Amino acid sequence: MNTLADRVLQGEILTVQEGLNLLNLPDTETLRLVDAAWRVRRETFGDQVKVNVLLNAKSGLCAEDCAYCSQAKGADTGIARYRVLEPAEMLDEAKRAQAAGAQRYCIVLSGRGGTWGEVRHVAQATRLIKQETNLEVCACMGLLLGEEGQRKAETLREAGVNAYNHNLNTHEEHYADICTTHSYADRVETLTHAAQAGMSTCSGVIIGLGETPRHIVELALTLRERRADSIPVNFLIPIDGAALEGQQTTAHFTPWFCLRVLSLFRLLNPRAELRASAGREIHLRSLQPLALLVANSIFLGNYLTEAGQEASADWQMLADLGLRPAPSAAHKSLPVAEPVGV
Repeated sequence: MNTLADRVLQGEILTVQEGLNLLNLPDTETLRLVDAAWRVRRETFGDQVKVNVLLNAKSGLCAEDCAYCSQAKGADTGIARYRVLEPAEMLDEAKRAQAAGAQRYCIVLSGRGGTWGEVRHVAQATRLIKQETNLEVCACMGLLLGEEGQRKAETLREAGVNAYNHNLNTHEEHYADICTTHSYADRVETLTHAAQAGMSTCSGVIIGLGETPRHIVELALTLRERRADSIPVNFLIPIDGAALEGQQTTAHFTPWFCLRVLSLFRLLNPRAELRASAGREIHLRSLQPLALLVANSIFLGNYLTEAGQEASADWQMLADLGLRPAPSAAHKSLPVAEPVGV
């Protein structure tokens, strides 16, 4: 494993077969893999962790049929449904996020793609947030397609939005099995427009949608090829009432498997901000702290419609590991305020 880490640090790209070999390691060998990923993580990011907070700025009301999503068309999940928050409300929540210790504030709107009215709301909110906090802003507003999508991306960037999130979620070969209302190509086009507008690209995956091990490896390589700056790795949270409830597709998950997935993404994307995202609490369980030896980023608190662990538990986990928020964080001391209730 030391040789593997050396190769990665020297800029070598592992092959698909090598990636598959890592995913298939026995549990008894996984700590050695985590140690190799920790070496690579430490080389670039040291003991620093990027802290992010999500705002569910528009909930439900979505016409897309993504099978895994609690907000999708036809999902019977009992979530809150409301239209986009006002800019002043987004600013208030941003201030709470900064008080909780966040460095990046992620404004998320459900739906196929932001309307011009929603884009202007987020742009205005971003201007206010930039005036009154030191937070980075990431927007997640669905698809940015065609010339209009490019103009929307440019409007967000001109307002000060630092990054745009649009996950690939799953492999191109598998995409039609989880969504029929838009395509994998639409997602790629969205990332292209965001990057062309000058925003950092945040794009990741949801593991547990029925993908194969080869799909996982090839997704990690695709995100490297696309030079994703930030890669959230989500492990599907089974949701009653979603089209894909997920009990069967996540039945093979163990904490050791999840650590192998995270280590794979680190070794194939050594310079990316790798985020241990939704599902880490459920699927990593007592081994969750080891994920932060591989990833260098987390969401603090909740995940849109699903609950995470208490912010104080996240901060204690980082402290116990000897990790600290990256320099731009507003967090100063423990205990901290709870994160935004999203």
